[in-house]
Amino acid sequence: MAQIHKIITDQGRTAALSLADADIVDIAAGVLGDERGNLGYTYSGLCLTALPHRKIPDDQAWERVGHKVKLVVEPGRLDVAGKTKMFGVPYGARARMILIYLITQAVRTNSREIALGRSMRAWLEAMGVAIGGETAKAFREQSMRIAACSMKFFWETEKGATGFDKGGVVRRGLMFGDSLDMGDQPRLFDDTVVLDEVFYNAAKAHPVPLLEAAVRHLRDRSMSLDIYVWLAYRLHILDRPTPMSWAAIHAQFGGGFKEPRFFRRPFLEALEAATAAYPDARVELADDGAGLILHPSRPPVGKLLGA
Repeated sequence: MAQIHKIITDQGRTAALSLADADIVDIAAGVLGDERGNLGYTYSGLCLTALPHRKIPDDQAWERVGHKVKLVVEPGRLDVAGKTKMFGVPYGARARMILIYLITQAVRTNSREIALGRSMRAWLEAMGVAIGGETAKAFREQSMRIAACSMKFFWETEKGATGFDKGGVVRRGLMFGDSLDMGDQPRLFDDTVVLDEVFYNAAKAHPVPLLEAAVRHLRDRSMSLDIYVWLAYRLHILDRPTPMSWAAIHAQFGGGFKEPRFFRRPFLEALEAATAAYPDARVELADDGAGLILHPSRPPVGKLLGA
């Protein structure tokens, strides 16, 4: 993938089309051409595990295992129009975009209270998301799921014991309005949301910087977003080439794929997009086909916070 970035830089986008599909070249060119360098943030626990890519039954919990961490997400209930309703686990690219926004604002403002309304709409539009119609419905659905769910992160300690963080994502708020007036635009979000204290403290203590241009170009690719944030967290802390087996890759990213052999092709396609958005990522297939080799790499952004 580094070859594509070099060709784009030296010869332009058209020359790179002989090496990759146009959508991959567009991601790489878009990130290379970004002049703003704006940063977003996620939480390290979400770099090592992942939400589902597709909807699962509303009463079903979700578990994923990453590097020395396990994520358990449980559905929950909210009062909607005077009736208690079950909401399943959040899923897909929209849920990931909402979480990135919430964590980004928490890190930037040092506050659990996050402005939504026009602020979130402006951010989503800057990320290339046109809010309206079916897209608005999708974000409304995922916001309710995020508001209702609980998350537990189980961490393996150096001595082999297990610690855990338990809580929700939000303490209150994150409810979408349908048609409340917001001046010249329909209001899609409450004015503010207050993050759960446990989630906020964890995100503040272990933020992972992301390039917003990369998030923008991966906004509709849930697995590519997962891979990008994982590489953003993992590669720059390595001190030697590190193998990762297909079994471990499947355990972390393969939710919805029962057999690893059915998972490899979509994973590799998602990896191609993720590394297109991360020019300095050095990742290769193992010679024996047993998995990936992760190489020490520069982080995707020039300035890192303590992670």
